[in-house]
Amino acid sequence: MLEAVEIETGRNPTGTVLWLHGLGADGHDFAPIVPQLVEAHERSLRFVFPHAPVRSVTINNGMSMRAWYDILGFGRGFPHDEAGIRASDGEVRALIQRENQRGIATSRIVLGGFSQGGAISLFSGPRYPEKLAGIMALSCYLLLEDLLPAERTRVNYQTPVFLAHGTQDPVVDFRRGTEAKQLLEAGGYPVEWHAYTMPHSVCPQEIADIATWLRKVL
Repeated sequence: MLEAVEIETGRNPTGTVLWLHGLGADGHDFAPIVPQLVEAHERSLRFVFPHAPVRSVTINNGMSMRAWYDILGFGRGFPHDEAGIRASDGEVRALIQRENQRGIATSRIVLGGFSQGGAISLFSGPRYPEKLAGIMALSCYLLLEDLLPAERTRVNYQTPVFLAHGTQDPVVDFRRGTEAKQLLEAGGYPVEWHAYTMPHSVCPQEIADIATWLRKVL
């Protein structure tokens, strides 16, 4: 089981947000924004920010860092690290099952993330065998998208998806985000799409929009 930063916004949480960080970061990365996502008087939620395993990353000259999978190169011409992706999918499933054991039904769990973490969320969410409350993917892209039609589970066809991307993103091209939007919509998923004038990051308006979306799904 991956170690994680956990924050509960009140006693006896009624839902969980499982939030995966980006390449080279860790679970502490997004923990500071929790007070902006759930106000003091609102329902109690548990935020789980797991630390990705440390692995060698090809695009960073083989340096070891926290990563959900190896990246061989940017752009559609490079193959995806299927073994690493599926290993992280297994880690996500274990984290969801731990929440089930702690009394949170899968239908009260949001799976989300930023960049690499968002890509894993888009991979794992549609393939999960139980209904999730929502899938949130920020500044990312679809992994192994050609396999999605065969591997997705019917139970999550109508799970709400929050997609957001910066129009000035120099790391993950904005077009990768719009491609993910189009492919998911073509598959029948209810996508809420947001584009922001920002680089590879998050912005105050995006945080506010996430908070509003979380109130809808949890």
